[in-house]
Order: sequence, then structure tokens, then C-alpha cells
Amino acid sequence: MDDSSSTRTQPRLHTAPRTDVSQNQGKFRTHFNFPGRAVPDHDDHGYGPLATVVESFMDPGTLIRMHQHRNEEIISWVPDGVMRHDDRQGNELVTDSEHVMVMNAGSGFWHAEETLADDPPLRMLQIFVRPHSLDLDPHIQHEPIPDSVAGEWRHLFGPEGSDAPLFVRNDVHFSDCRLEAGATTTLPSRSGWHTYLYVFEGAVEIGEESVGYTESALVTDDGDVAVTATEDSIIVAFSIDPDAPITRQGTIGR
Repeated sequence: MDDSSSTRTQPRLHTAPRTDVSQNQGKFRTHFNFPGRAVPDHDDHGYGPLATVVESFMDPGTLIRMHQHRNEEIISWVPDGVMRHDDRQGNELVTDSEHVMVMNAGSGFWHAEETLADDPPLRMLQIFVRPHSLDLDPHIQHEPIPDSVAGEWRHLFGPEGSDAPLFVRNDVHFSDCRLEAGATTTLPSRSGWHTYLYVFEGAVEIGEESVGYTESALVTDDGDVAVTATEDSIIVAFSIDPDAPITRQGTIGR
């Protein structure tokens, strides 16, 4: 839907169904959401600095062996369960509902991921942001995050210098929200920026559009846009500067 009328009351948005781009490695499975593909004739699978949002599954007792990432910012958001990380810098970290991890891969960062046999099945988002410059210094961030409050957006990462608890090296802000059925919130927005919404659980309505489980919407307005849950939902939103300078040489998030 794209209504450019001067009397428009519905937000300008493009919706996308559940992705059909996936990889199955047995105990590790991924579904790749490409925000740029929501826009007809858009020549980039990503949207500005947001390259891809990956829905990742790890069964109990899964090891993803040590491997390298370069020139991408990788964020691990785990609403339930645990993801265990170790790296060549000697870090052994557990990311769960109380922590978020950002791996600023830069010129190169080696890490491994694991779930133990007695860990619960894991479903998480791994978010790939394109940095503004190549071969930046590699860095790892692992921080506690505030408790989630129903109906309120929780700001989890943003550009360097923002008030978010973690940072990425480009113009993307990320927030999550838990909405009870029937509740309404306002989509995060910034002047001149666009917003990508992903429904991790449940279903919502934006204007006259329904966005269901694992579906997404790209809103190209920067004013107030209402989101109403039609069932208990967990949603995430990315505020994106579509004109930010980007690089496209990430290991995965090109």
C-alpha cells in the first residue's frame, strides 16, 4: 500500500510475508528476512544500513564451531532461552532474555556459538547491520538490558553516542515491545528516517494492514503510526536512516 494523497491518513507502508529464504543445517536452522525486498523494484535486498534480520533456531546440544565475521555488526536478541558464545578474545558469554550481545566484527572477529544438551530449544533473532566504513576495530559488547514492560518500547541498540545500552556503527536504532491482545502502541520514528517492523510472536494491525507471525512491514512515514495487537505479540522495530553511508562487504550481511 502506498497512498501519496495529501489527505492520507493511512501510513505509507510495504508488507512482506514470512520469508522463503532459509537454510537447514539440521540442529541449526535460519530464515533470512531482507527488508529491502518488501519494496517493489528496490534494487537492494537490505534497506540502508539494515542488511538482514535472521530468525535462528538451535536445538539443545548444538555447536557452531569457531568462525570469522568481517565488516558487519551482528546483534543477538534472545527473548527466551540461552545462546552461549566464546571467542578468541577469551570471552565466554551467555545471551538470554536479560542480555543483548553486539559483535562489531570490523576487520575480523572469530567466535563460536553453542547450546548445551540441557538447554531449552532456542529461537532468536540475529541482526546484521552494515557499518559505515570497512575494517573498523573489532569489538564485543554484552550488556544487561532493562526488564520488559508490557506496551512499552525498550530501546536496545543505536548508533554510537545514542542513549541505547549498546551501539552499532551506523544509523540504526532497535527496540522491542510486548503487546497484549487489543493493546495499541506507537511505532518508534525519527524525522526523515523509516521504520522496519518484524512480528516475532503474535499478530498486529498497522492502519488497515494485518501483519502476522514472522511477517514484516516497512513504514516510509516518519510520523506517529499506531500498531495494535490482535493477539498477544512480541514485536521489534528498526528506525533506519535510508540515506546513511554503507558498506557491503560483510561475511553474511552484505
